[in-house]
Amino acid sequence: MKLAWLNGYKHVEINCDNAMLTETICNGFASISNIEEVRLFHEWCKKDWKVKFRHVGRESNKVTDWLAKAAIGRINQLALFPNPPNFVIHLLEEDSNVHSYEGSSSVVSS
Repeated sequence: MKLAWLNGYKHVEINCDNAMLTETICNGFASISNIEEVRLFHEWCKKDWKVKFRHVGRESNKVTDWLAKAAIGRINQLALFPNPPNFVIHLLEEDSNVHSYEGSSSVVSS
């Protein structure tokens, strides 16, 4: 979210595989969460932009699931890949075979 904000985006869509987190943020309970990162999501959502959260199951987005696991503990870092690793190409092919996203989406804005 920070990177999108700093680059001037005014409409952002976030796909999340955690249905409980998505619901917490979309229902406004993030501001009272005892988890700092969840409250931070709330603070970013209050800025002057439109943020849409969508629940997407892990099995529907394997590349993102892998990248999220690889980034554990590095929340404020950006990783760039000039070329995707070979195993990512395989996962992209698997993801492209899934025709629909599951779950619901909600818009959260200031």
